[in-house]
Amino acid sequence: MVASNAAAVGTQDLKAPATAIFKAGLSAVDPERCVRRHLRVDGGMLHAGDIVLDMAAVGRCRLIGFGKASAAMARAAEALLGDRIDDGLIITKYGHGVPLSRCRVMEAGHPVPDQNGLRATSALLDMTADAGPDDLILCMISGGGSALTPAPAAGIPLADKQETTRLLLACGADIHEINTLRKHLSRIKGGQLCRRVGGARIISLILSDVVGDDLDIIASGATAPDPATFGDCAEIISRYGLGERIPETVRRHLAAGCDGRIDETPKPGDAMFDRVDNRIVGSISDALAAAAAEAERLGFAPLVLTSTLQGEAREAARVLCAVAREVRRSSRPAAAPACLLSGGETTVTLQGGGKGGRNMELALSAAIDLAGHPGVLLLSAGTDGTDGPTDAAGAFADGTTVSRAAARQMSARRYLAENDSYAFFQPLGDLFITGPTRTNVMDLQVLLVDAISGP
Repeated sequence: MVASNAAAVGTQDLKAPATAIFKAGLSAVDPERCVRRHLRVDGGMLHAGDIVLDMAAVGRCRLIGFGKASAAMARAAEALLGDRIDDGLIITKYGHGVPLSRCRVMEAGHPVPDQNGLRATSALLDMTADAGPDDLILCMISGGGSALTPAPAAGIPLADKQETTRLLLACGADIHEINTLRKHLSRIKGGQLCRRVGGARIISLILSDVVGDDLDIIASGATAPDPATFGDCAEIISRYGLGERIPETVRRHLAAGCDGRIDETPKPGDAMFDRVDNRIVGSISDALAAAAAEAERLGFAPLVLTSTLQGEAREAARVLCAVAREVRRSSRPAAAPACLLSGGETTVTLQGGGKGGRNMELALSAAIDLAGHPGVLLLSAGTDGTDGPTDAAGAFADGTTVSRAAARQMSARRYLAENDSYAFFQPLGDLFITGPTRTNVMDLQVLLVDAISGP
């Protein structure tokens, strides 16, 4: 066990247990495993959580999905339902598709929507347009579904929706704010898919990638009622000073919505949701519980700090590092060797022109804060295997990171100012690269504090 030889463990040696702990968290939110935990067929009866449906009474059964994990989720559903699925279409991110026997898989762009997403969403709407009250639509929904299903509202070209998405991503808006806008610029999001399926029964199995597991925010809530309004959208635009920067077509659409000239998204209590059931099948809480169990198995005292980490990545890093230093100084809130765990989704307000993502930015800020502190290592990574527009999921940082960079004439603070975390960690060998994990429950931070003596 790690703890049994803690005094001999260096920070670089902590990479192995940190990786094992992260991967244990990933395993707990494997999409196929999550679906199998919540969906089964027994004697012709479909069980989805506490829902029981007689498949003999169902007309046509369509399997649809959208999100980074949707293809893997659909594979589990196909294995359970077999040829009872009459048709299907899954929309996922490039590189995240898997072979399916009953469903067509279409890949598209993320986080900025593209033409393939536009074509795929049009195909999905066409496929479900003739559904009726006797039919069942089984939805596999996961994070990433918002960008992957562009269906711009009338009068808004895809290019203007793309530009709006880029502006929101760059200004530091969080996913709740971004998806509030997305819902009101779409013909499918914010529960609007339910308007288009002829009263069919809908069962959605959902892998959550948002803080609080809010059904209306995950993949912009295509099958969930939307409590947000056009007025909320206007407030978000004002908050980030985007009023003169967003495209004119988007400004006109939001203004028409605020004036009541465009219908709102369907709200809680709308009768259209009487035949819609949404079920969370996996979340960051599941990943954190499994990571904590693996940490304990490896000899670290596990402590889950939060499943709702938010705010600027560099500020979140400082808070996490402060807790790690407190463990070293006073054995509070846990005694070393300890594993401090957190999950959530931070943001980055772009100020430079570098390349990176929120997890690498968090790790770079942590490296500066941990400089000179021995026996502490942080791994911050996205559970989807992607951090920003890079091939890395995240990065490692420890008390030697800054000095190792300085030996290469690299200033950690300059790279942070330029939002260039990928270029900082790459030559140090401290990028964390997993490839597509085909799951997505936000980000996971593993912070190990060894039992060695030190400040």
